[in-house]
Parts: sequence; C-alpha cells; structure tokens
Amino acid sequence: MTVSLFLLEVASPRSAARAPAPSAPGGLRLARLGSPLGGLLAVTDAEERLRGLEFEAFEPRLRCRFGARASGGNDPLVPGRAPAALREALEAYFEGALPALDAIPLAPAGTAFQQEVWAALRRIPAGSTRSYGEIARALGRPRACRAVGLAAGANPIALVVPCHRAIGADGSLTGYAGGLERKRWLLEHERRHAGS
Repeated sequence: MTVSLFLLEVASPRSAARAPAPSAPGGLRLARLGSPLGGLLAVTDAEERLRGLEFEAFEPRLRCRFGARASGGNDPLVPGRAPAALREALEAYFEGALPALDAIPLAPAGTAFQQEVWAALRRIPAGSTRSYGEIARALGRPRACRAVGLAAGANPIALVVPCHRAIGADGSLTGYAGGLERKRWLLEHERRHAGS
C-alpha cells in the first residue's frame, strides 16, 4: 500500500467557500494536506520556504502563532496550494524515504536559542531519539534541559524539525504537541524505515 493517496491537498469548508487569493509579496500561504496521521496545515512564504507545519486539530494554535488573532480581521494566512517540493517530500517521508524531509527549505521564526535547538533536533538521525539533557549537552549547555524542552515545544514545524525524537531522561515519551500517539507512530515509522 502506498501513502500517496493520503497526501492529497484537501479543501476545508472554510477554504472552499472563498476563492484562494494570490499571496501578496512576502505574504504567507496556508495549505491543507492529508497524511496517515490526519490533516496537516502547512504555512509557506513567498519564497516557498516552510514557516509552519501543524496537525489540523491544532489550527487555532497555528493561527495564533502567525498573528491571525491579532490581525484585526485581516487573516495573514491566505489559502493556497502547498509547493510541489513540500508535497513530494512529505509523501516520500510517509512512504519510507525519511531523508526526503531534509530537502525542504525552512524559515521558522524563533529566538537564537530556539534556532539552535531546532537545528540540533534536525541532526538527530531518523529512527533515533535523544533526551533533552543529551541535546542540551550537545549544545554545550548541560544545565539547559528545561530550556531545550521549552524550545522543542515552541517548534513551529512539526515532523520536519523532529521534536518527536526528543524524549525524557528515563527514555519515556514525553510532551509532544501533536499528542503521544502521533509521537509513538512517527518513531515506529522511522525505526521501520531507517536505513532504507
């Protein structure tokens, strides 16, 4: 069975009711995608860099992150189509080609420390995990375990910045914004396909 059937762009009642307006220069585009784990929301910029990727169940959090609530009625997220490279990379990942996510151009907004943590998360090989303490030590900040956990929790790009690979000091699955069942599924998927 291939997963490509799952990764079709889907229209929501809200996006189907209004015609997608072209993105203004520098604007943000919101695309809805399907996946084996449920709907995904992808936010890309005018250069087709991924700025946000979130599970559809957490749309309010994504909209808040991108200022939709504070925009005074002007939604900064214009409905649109996800870039082909993003769609293809996600499809390949779910079919087992795990390195496909590495090719997605990213532009997450965050502090310098958050950017450091997110880069460290991307260096964790697919199919592997690291504790927050191990990540802190790798960054040369051995006492920053909690700060690493907070930065991982602020990650705006689920899956591609793999905060699901961060675990508790005792090896337990802890705090994943998408839910522990999704975290478990992602880790099992990656272990099954690592080295493929």
